Amino acid sequence: MDLLNTLVDKGLRRELPTREEALAVLATSDDDLLDVVAAAGKVRRHWFGRRVKLNYLVNLKSGLCPEDCSYCSQRLGADTGILKYTWLKPDQASQAAAAGLAGGAKRVCLVASGRGPTDRDVERVAGTIKAIKEQNEGVEVCACLGLLSDGQAERLREAGADAYNHNLNTSESTYGDITTTHTYADRVDTVNKAHAAGLSACSGLIAGMGESDEDLVDVVYSLRELDPDSVPVNFLIPVEGTPLAKEWNLTPQRCLRILAMVRFVCPDVEVRIAGGREVHLRTMQPLALHLANSIFLGDYLTTEGQAGKADLEMIADAGFEVEGTGEVTLPEHRAAAGGGCGSHESAGCGSHEGGGCGSHEGGGCGSHEGGGVCGTTVAATSADKARTDLVAVRRRGAGTDLAPNA
Repeated sequence: MDLLNTLVDKGLRRELPTREEALAVLATSDDDLLDVVAAAGKVRRHWFGRRVKLNYLVNLKSGLCPEDCSYCSQRLGADTGILKYTWLKPDQASQAAAAGLAGGAKRVCLVASGRGPTDRDVERVAGTIKAIKEQNEGVEVCACLGLLSDGQAERLREAGADAYNHNLNTSESTYGDITTTHTYADRVDTVNKAHAAGLSACSGLIAGMGESDEDLVDVVYSLRELDPDSVPVNFLIPVEGTPLAKEWNLTPQRCLRILAMVRFVCPDVEVRIAGGREVHLRTMQPLALHLANSIFLGDYLTTEGQAGKADLEMIADAGFEVEGTGEVTLPEHRAAAGGGCGSHESAGCGSHEGGGCGSHEGGGCGSHEGGGVCGTTVAATSADKARTDLVAVRRRGAGTDLAPNA
């Protein structure tokens, strides 16, 4: 297919595809899916080999959020049955992180629900970062605390944070349909603050809220312009009690096409499969490793994920290897350009659930096959694909007395 040959050539040169080419990837048929995966896989292997970076989430403060993000199980007034608790103490957070690190995770993502941290919250998180780093040599720490005020990114950097996550989630034109308590511009501003402070920026999207193909391409092109080091791709987990609980619009094939499009637009950036991979990719998760070079290990913020042992077996069985703490994630030209575990240069690609290193339980604009919050129609109805049996509220790990899944 001429399109795929062109996209591979551009990916190996870090050249931006045209919007028409990106849209064409999303429009490919299921008959061509393996060709699409193989082509994007060439780009992924060129820049990242067969390494898979493992990340582990610690939900420092669950629920109790004043924001109204439609995809989020922690949103204002949500009746979702999730765990609700205030800030974990540094030793509790460090203990939770240790389980993920023992399972092979290289990065710990510290998440807290809320609009954004107070200065006292930043100091609290600084103590948690110190505790984790003192006990785990070589660990990367990413903070995700919502919208940042002036000076807070710098203080997190001084405290030892390597990265900051804040997702754009969806296109600017549809953002107001998903959230009304803050703006798309607020999110962009926070990513820029992280960059300016020397933190490795992590920013991505959520697919499956009813957006059009054009919305998907818009947000990924916006991410490339922002140039984060890591781009988490979340797939909406329609949690009962949220406004998007009935938005079951993704198929495994659709998810793979979205990941391939992100890889072609952001060829040399860490593409991370985040929330919802088990729910929507299901038995096709191993194919997604040919597109993304990073995943979350174990559970998410408020919902359960695949068992950590199963994640490790999947990686090995698919012929990939877990990235070690001594290995640099990013290609040399990006890693040499600056910022901690990441770096920026002028040709890369790119949370809030209350935050979350890209692992929303909710969604951001992805694929829709029957109308919805953000736009478009494609084919079948949501009810045809609902897999509510795969959605389970997290009842273990941080905030509980039970061992975490790692």
